[in-house]
Parts: sequence; structure tokens; C-alpha cells
Amino acid sequence: MPGPGDDDLVAEKTEGYKVGDKKTIAEYTNLDQNDESLNRWKASLGLATGTPLAVQPGDTRRCVIESLGLEVEGRPDIIIDLTTPGSVDQLKRKPFIIKEGAKFRMKAIFKVQHDVLSGLKYLQVVKRKGIRVSKDEEMLGSYAPNTADKPSYEKKFSQDEAPTGMMARGHYEAVSKFLDDDEHTHLKFEWSFDITKDWK
Repeated sequence: MPGPGDDDLVAEKTEGYKVGDKKTIAEYTNLDQNDESLNRWKASLGLATGTPLAVQPGDTRRCVIESLGLEVEGRPDIIIDLTTPGSVDQLKRKPFIIKEGAKFRMKAIFKVQHDVLSGLKYLQVVKRKGIRVSKDEEMLGSYAPNTADKPSYEKKFSQDEAPTGMMARGHYEAVSKFLDDDEHTHLKFEWSFDITKDWK
């Protein structure tokens, strides 16, 4: 059964883009070893460097979102540790407070395991009183599995500015998800925020 915002949470399709064949880490490492540009791309992903992180037995996830954060200019960061049981459910029940006109951005810390993660994207739909007020899509990139030297990735999203004025103040609900080129959803969650006249 579709959940809230499912119709809106569809990634834009790029005309002519075709997802490449999936390869193992070893296949990527050995691919066209004499191709200088391909070798630079592999190095930028961190392929074949460092000791792979241990993966818990039975954990088949390729991307694990470990925390979400809200950075607001002049305020301490708010970090939600998603490794804590029940933390995803808390996101909807405990709204973020954002002062009108404040500049803010979301950030995520995540790890990749097993194989290369291709084309990770973040999608977000915001509604107020059931009416969609915004839809955002941000390409986060492709990532090699994490290593002992680099146990996680941090990605900061584009900065945004909270609307101002009496009509903009109030409660907003959002649905967000992280998905990849294969349309596999790695995390989907509901959350909320309140635009207020002053910091509470």
C-alpha cells in the first residue's frame, strides 16, 4: 500500500541516461587498468584503497544512513542519531524549530557496504495543511564501500532559507527518501518542522 507522498517522491528522469551494468569491486578495480581517466574516477571513489569495514552478518544493506542533521546559521547543529531504535519515528513527532528568514541546511552521515553505490539521490516533498509547497531533489553522488580509514561519508545539502511573514509561519510536514540509480530506497521517513517568529 503506498505511503504518504509516494506519488510526489519520484526522481526526475534524465533524457538518454541509462544505468550501467552492475560490477563487483574486483571488476571495477580490474576494469581498463590502462585508461587514465577511468583510473582517476576509480581513485576518486576510493576503490581498492584501505581495509573494508566489517559488515554485520546478515546485513544486506548497501547504504546505511547513520544520522541526519540540521545546520542553522548561528545556532548549534541538531543531530538525530538514526542508529538509535525508534529515532526515525521520533522525526515526525518532534518538529524542528526554524526561525523565519533563517538560513539552514540538512546534512547526512552514511556508510556504504558490500558494493559501489551508484547515483545516490535525496528526494523531499514538503506540505502544509495537505498542500504541496515544495519538492526538492539533490544528487549526492556515487560511493565506494567505506574503509577503516574512511568509516563514513558526510554530505551537506544545498542551503535553504526559511520563508518569512505571518502567512509562512506554522507547521510543515515532509516526506524524504534516499534512493539510488536502481530506484532502490535506502531510507524513507516522515518529519516535520515549524516556522516561527522567534527561536523557541
